[in-house]
Amino acid sequence: MNPVPKGRLYLVATPIGNLEDMTFRAVRVLREVDVIAAEDTRHTGKLLQHFGITTPQISYHQHNQRQRQGELLTRLQRGEQIALVCDAGMPGISDPGTALVQACLAVQIPVTPIPGANAAVTALCAGGLATDRFLFLGFLPPKSPARQQVLRSVATTPATLIFYEAPHRLAASLGDMGQVLGPERPCVVARELTKIHEEFWRGTLGQAHSHFHAQPPKGEITVLVAGATPQPGLAVEAVLPEIQRLLASGLGCREIAQELARTTGLPRRTLYQLALAAQAPGS
Repeated sequence: MNPVPKGRLYLVATPIGNLEDMTFRAVRVLREVDVIAAEDTRHTGKLLQHFGITTPQISYHQHNQRQRQGELLTRLQRGEQIALVCDAGMPGISDPGTALVQACLAVQIPVTPIPGANAAVTALCAGGLATDRFLFLGFLPPKSPARQQVLRSVATTPATLIFYEAPHRLAASLGDMGQVLGPERPCVVARELTKIHEEFWRGTLGQAHSHFHAQPPKGEITVLVAGATPQPGLAVEAVLPEIQRLLASGLGCREIAQELARTTGLPRRTLYQLALAAQAPGS
């Protein structure tokens, strides 16, 4: 009796805007697999129709991933070939695809990526900020306190920071970024990448907050923020305004000392004493 051949999961990138960014390989794989697991079958259906692909679809998204994952694994173990796609870009980035990949690897089902467009890397390449080191953080939390907590955790990171953001939250997020990271930090707001109304807005976080508060944006948005610049040997007097700013943002003295010690080169004990003094009543 011949053993049942193992199935394979294909991670197929789809266009982030311009349909011409679809690769020949992606079209071929979507035609050849047994089924396509799609984040939104109606959205993907339009893409498939455009390329004349008639492969059946099954929904796989954040609201049904638990029950659907078992079904997909069973089909893969029966030897079926399945393609996973999201609404735009590479599946597994800011969507539930990672959980399915991990489940497949746990039972030794091979996973093959079919690369293509990705909004984060596309924005980074043309944004004009440093590309040698970058940190992708996906979508920030919707509420300001949690958002600021995430931003504080990367405030001293020297790499370019990359975020996705919804248009209705952009101004608020830029405001928090300016408060935590500093309003003079350079940034790029990339909107509607590869589409007709593609736009790259460049300036500082303070300027970006004012601009997008006055002119609410539309479309898909990627935000790039320049990494922190270490300042070794900074004079003690020069760090006082930063201590006061961090105190005002809600950070404790120990957290401030630890954070500034990394970026200024000043002793943590000295910074802690300065923070305590700045926190004292009447200071």
